[in-house]
Amino acid sequence: MRDSFNRMIGKTRYVVFRLFLHLGGGEVAPILGVLNSAGRDAIDSDGDLEVLGEALVEIIQTLLQYDEYWLSASNEGDVFWNEGEAGDYVNELFTDSAQRYLSEPDYISDTGFDEPLSIPVTRNVVVMITVAYEGEVPELETDLSNVQALKEGLKALINLHYKHNLKAIQVHFSPAQLGDELTSDQLLQHYPELIPL
Repeated sequence: MRDSFNRMIGKTRYVVFRLFLHLGGGEVAPILGVLNSAGRDAIDSDGDLEVLGEALVEIIQTLLQYDEYWLSASNEGDVFWNEGEAGDYVNELFTDSAQRYLSEPDYISDTGFDEPLSIPVTRNVVVMITVAYEGEVPELETDLSNVQALKEGLKALINLHYKHNLKAIQVHFSPAQLGDELTSDQLLQHYPELIPL
């Protein structure tokens, strides 16, 4: 009822959405390269929304190519009629995602370049995508814990970028640094909201 009233008086509808996607298997490590590259581009662009959107599209296309490795997912979000409240929730989700286990990349450290390269191959990757957008997107405002719904939701995120409806974009991932490993026990402990697909 409130949604209808707010729409009727011309208020803008803001949605803040976060997706968790867990990929597993011996072949998921290349995804980390795409994620790290997008992270560096985001930092270099100083938060330019167009650059962030293009990076998001590249990440999503990669995730869609690796759909056979999707093991679990979860999504959450809320609707706001006030841009400030939506921004506060984006910040809250950003802080939560950034504090998750092994989700803090180190783009400036050069330690270890003189050491021989011997690192474990990660078998688990969790990608956390948070966006704020204007309007209604039924493909995102539903339970995405099944493969088909998740594919439709990811495609809807790409469309939001091309329609210029995205107001904020954040991507976190774990493990964020080369050589870190996310074990199954750590996955259960730090990402309890994940639902098997």
